[in-house]
Amino acid sequence: MLCGRWRSRRRRPEEPPGPAQVATPVALAPPDGGSRRPGLRALKKMGLTEDEDVRAMLRGSRLRKIRSRTWQKERLYRLQEDGLSVWFQRRIPRAPSQHIFFVQHIEAVREGHQSEGLRRFGGAFPPARCLTIAFRGRRKNLDLAAATAEEAQRWVRGLAKLRARLDAMSQRDAHTWIHAYLHRADSDQDSKMSFKEIKSLLRMVNVDMNDMYAYRLFKECDHSNNERLEGAEIEEFLRRLLKRPELEEIFHRYSGEDRVLSAPELLEFLEDQGEDGATLAHAQQLIHTYELNETAKQHELMTLDGFMMYLLSPEGAALDPAHTSVFQDMDQPLSHYFISSSHNTYLTDSQIGGPSSTEAYVRAFAQGCRCVELDCWEGPGGEPIIYHGHTLTSKILFRDVVQAVHDHAFTLSPYPVILSLENHCGLEQQAVMARHLRTILGDTLVTQALDAQNPEELPSPEQLKGRVLVKGKKLPAARSEDGRILSDQEEEEEEEEEEPEATEQRRRAKQISPELSALAVYCCATRLRTLRPTPVPPQPCQVSSLNERKAKKLIREAGNSFVRHNARQLTRVYPLGLRMNSANYSPQEMWNSGCQLVALNFQTPGYEMDLNAGRFLVNGQCGYILKPACLRQPDTTFDPECPGPPRTTLTIQVLTAQQLPKLNTEKPNSIVDPLVRVEIHGVPADCARKETNYVLNNGFNPRWGQTLQFQLRAPELVLVRFVVEDYDTTSPNDFVGQFTLPLNSLKQGYRHIHLLSKDGASLSPATLFVHIRIQRF
Repeated sequence: MLCGRWRSRRRRPEEPPGPAQVATPVALAPPDGGSRRPGLRALKKMGLTEDEDVRAMLRGSRLRKIRSRTWQKERLYRLQEDGLSVWFQRRIPRAPSQHIFFVQHIEAVREGHQSEGLRRFGGAFPPARCLTIAFRGRRKNLDLAAATAEEAQRWVRGLAKLRARLDAMSQRDAHTWIHAYLHRADSDQDSKMSFKEIKSLLRMVNVDMNDMYAYRLFKECDHSNNERLEGAEIEEFLRRLLKRPELEEIFHRYSGEDRVLSAPELLEFLEDQGEDGATLAHAQQLIHTYELNETAKQHELMTLDGFMMYLLSPEGAALDPAHTSVFQDMDQPLSHYFISSSHNTYLTDSQIGGPSSTEAYVRAFAQGCRCVELDCWEGPGGEPIIYHGHTLTSKILFRDVVQAVHDHAFTLSPYPVILSLENHCGLEQQAVMARHLRTILGDTLVTQALDAQNPEELPSPEQLKGRVLVKGKKLPAARSEDGRILSDQEEEEEEEEEEPEATEQRRRAKQISPELSALAVYCCATRLRTLRPTPVPPQPCQVSSLNERKAKKLIREAGNSFVRHNARQLTRVYPLGLRMNSANYSPQEMWNSGCQLVALNFQTPGYEMDLNAGRFLVNGQCGYILKPACLRQPDTTFDPECPGPPRTTLTIQVLTAQQLPKLNTEKPNSIVDPLVRVEIHGVPADCARKETNYVLNNGFNPRWGQTLQFQLRAPELVLVRFVVEDYDTTSPNDFVGQFTLPLNSLKQGYRHIHLLSKDGASLSPATLFVHIRIQRF
């Protein structure tokens, strides 16, 4: 067992002539431009050294940062020469890593007053001079005002170009990544590297190389014999450092003595990989796409460099490229899909005292969410508000949230959005809610059945493209139009967990206005009383809400009946109210029984949100995933608690990793000791986790060569999660990166796993290299 192996956690070998120095100007003072510096090579590789917008960003701009009506400070912002990060001035100098943000962590750049902060506090600045940089994860938006509209546009355009080039480069050029560190390690900025600076570089890129080996490599590249590497010598050192022996071995296995791959030899490799429909024409197309040597390309040959480019591209990744766009049947009823769903969407932190914000809705939509929650309460001035009732969370206007839905709901996905209303308002403010929904959303709001002949049958995502559905309580058609108190049967279970309220407040909250009732067309909130057959079968448009505990009880006690219920009707599951810190439950249990709206706290990172991101990673990240056939058939016999015998064997050989990130960038001597864990999330009988040994002091190019095998009973429900951790003998391991995807989207053969951070941001160029085999029987 790993836990039984003892070692000294941070014992590091002595370093020759004095401690390594890490250059700090990168963060403590912005670096000046200069074409001779190694950092500019990264921009050159991107083809952006001559771009006017990027050059202006390199010179820097004094932009006004806006945080409130009174806090509006001018700060200097400057693109660093690596083209990967932006330095910014702080009033009080802090650690270097707290003076920069990375381009790859940007989720969106918005022009004008397109953030909650600028709408509230940016009125003194014309929209043409304003921009918002929104980041992945919990990092707050950066709201900025430039001196001129042209300067604002330079940053908007420049960041867009940098982000586009980074996406295009993806994992293909590790040289770009390492050149960013090269500039920092060159402590005297003379474009020459001493051995001491080379050692500093090695620690920056997360490798603690043996001094003798490092010095031998250094001297082999020091052709001028002056104890300094420069120009071509530095490039040679980097080429040797970035060598991939395991890829060379695979390449030579197929290329033979001439050390190049012909199209037929590449086709043989593709067939051994298990590539569906591999043809000679496809092999030729890969050569023309990824081969860098023009002469080789003209002769339809692939060199080792081209082979590496191919394996590091999306086509060589573990995720099937065919599944990155919408590929599933989108013409089935809504109940046949898993739908990406958020709980307490308005919160940006905990549900006790965290802030509420319309930005939380924007971020949820940017992550593919299709069902958001609006917790509606009586507000001052006749305007409903949204917040977590009876807590210290801040309040936002209902109408502002609806406006955010109008502005951002369909930026990533065209498929329908469901507004899940938790309504605590009286009749008057409910009517105001209905008016805002109709006025702001206009024709996108579904106000009547699409098929008048079958008004209660659920339409498909395709039929509802670009439309917004309201999930709420519905008045019986024959009752008074003045609104009435609902019976217990018609109450949602969610309200059972609320704290006691005053009698009048509770009475008002149990009423429903005809205006709001009319908007619940296909998602009529109904309490789930029984799963037994009833004389009058429930209508498909009825939606039940269950907390996680009640859903688990149904799965355990009435597994198949619950699956059949979910084949016909929508079920929403939400976290227990006892989760004060907005923690999440595992969504996999709920998906196993066919629950569609498995609502999670999107603001809380963790393995639960990794699973959610992995589930909705495919099908164009549109927020809708077609459920397996066993969860869609009305007479299905499937029970997640009794899935039957194993049907699939998954074998994963963990080979190597590349350029894993340092966890503590402030400590040069801190090097990770990585291990890899593969987790299977599916029906209970399939859930498993297995891990490799750790590799001591090497996050740059660790090697394992270990095989992990899993037997699977319900492979169509399985998510595979690859996790890299920094091993620690005295405390819990530290998270390094992860990637999660459905088994059915996992490609076989030699594949790269492109790792993500806790917040879902790319850790490029960090990868795992594995061999995958899937045997179905």
